[in-house]
Amino acid sequence: MADERYVHNATGRLRKVLLCAPDYFSFQPINEITRGVLARGEQPDLSIFRREHDELVQAYRDAGVEVVLIEPDPGLPYMVYARDFGACLAEGVLVGSFREPVRQGEDLLYEAKVRALGIPVIGKIFRGSFEGGDFWLLDKATVVHGVVARTDWEGLRCAQEILEPLGYTVRGVQLASRNLHLDMAFNIVAPGVAVCAVEQMPEFFLRALRKRGFELIEVSSAGVLAHHCNIQALGGDRVLTFAGNTAVNDKLRALGLEVIAPEITEILKGGGGPHCMTFPLLRDA
Repeated sequence: MADERYVHNATGRLRKVLLCAPDYFSFQPINEITRGVLARGEQPDLSIFRREHDELVQAYRDAGVEVVLIEPDPGLPYMVYARDFGACLAEGVLVGSFREPVRQGEDLLYEAKVRALGIPVIGKIFRGSFEGGDFWLLDKATVVHGVVARTDWEGLRCAQEILEPLGYTVRGVQLASRNLHLDMAFNIVAPGVAVCAVEQMPEFFLRALRKRGFELIEVSSAGVLAHHCNIQALGGDRVLTFAGNTAVNDKLRALGLEVIAPEITEILKGGGGPHCMTFPLLRDA
């Protein structure tokens, strides 16, 4: 097994990430956000998508994070949401399984990329569906994983079979499917601080967070589909969010966190924000 040096937690200083440019993006009716965009007759302006993604890449680099880019595939229009192909833990990468046919095949390309980077693959989901947007490390030995629209209970049980022998406890958190992924409604942004759509959370999960001493920055249910929770902890009391997320950004600043907020508007219409676009490869323990 690997030497446990990849991702131990959600808030250590982020050192290295994997991203994908939206060169071949197209709107697909696979989430509530994009179905609304298509109903309005909109089409993506790829020049704007690329500019916004370039700003995201530059924000990471300016924050001292190494950015690795995977080559986008013309037949896979949603590769920009790099988070979803799996999860990175201390021992290496767990490769997931996509539910939506339009995303199937991304996992193979991303798996090949992390292997080429020398990162071990500790397992692959071989039953059910499992996407990385649902994955959270509450601490170095506790995983909570959403069962929302893209991960099902069979996929979660498969993940338990792979991760529990490595010493992890894996617990499912079921939300209404309109929330898409757990990271759309819940996000750990700093030690003991989370952005959370409290109205969407099961009571047992809220109790568990409060027992652990989490301070919750509350987001409305409407804010879920506006990506108000879908932001990225950089560590060192810094958070990468986006300029339009003003209310959450103000609350983060009030807690003494540094806010990095590039202009991202159009790319959000695909159904994912900065967290969805980011696959962490290395964090300080």
